[in-house]
Amino acid sequence: MIFDVGRVLFDWDLRYLFAKLIADPAELEWFVTHVVTPQWHFQHDAGRPLAEMLPELKAAFPGYAALIDAYAARFNETIPGPMPGTLELVERLDDAGVPLFAITNFGHEFWEGFRPTQPIFDRFRDIVVSGIEKLVKPDPAIYRLAIERFGIDPAGALFIDDVAANIAGAESVGIAGHRFVDAAELEAELVLRRYLG
Repeated sequence: MIFDVGRVLFDWDLRYLFAKLIADPAELEWFVTHVVTPQWHFQHDAGRPLAEMLPELKAAFPGYAALIDAYAARFNETIPGPMPGTLELVERLDDAGVPLFAITNFGHEFWEGFRPTQPIFDRFRDIVVSGIEKLVKPDPAIYRLAIERFGIDPAGALFIDDVAANIAGAESVGIAGHRFVDAAELEAELVLRRYLG
């Protein structure tokens, strides 16, 4: 069983942090669509260091320098908590003896700050982190790396992700996929596939 992390195990949105720092809803929306955007953030997921990214962005938007620094210093606040029900499924799978792995698009520096706060990851045998490997989903290369590192037969694995393109990437190397919507649908799929009774 191979899980994605963001929006499958844990909720994630830049707005969770910046809504605390920007009072005006219109300015908040402008900020997360023009300054600290998901597309800009994904450079860190791909392995680009914050030491390069932050000065560039602050030079482009000097009036927002303090908020850009907050992105780096307070990133864990963009992750407010678990997605409802999924950690319980992880616990049930682990208790049933199902080998657990993860592939996540996550910046290396942020992973170092987030991973130790979540003991659920102790139940995983291995986790491939894009920012460490400098490979990102849906590139088939990250799934091939995971297959090799996890020592698994892709035909016997199931990958759970909330993004259709990431599922397609896994399927391109022979791993079956489940598009995550919520824990109830996932549980039904796991029962159907006999991972859970």
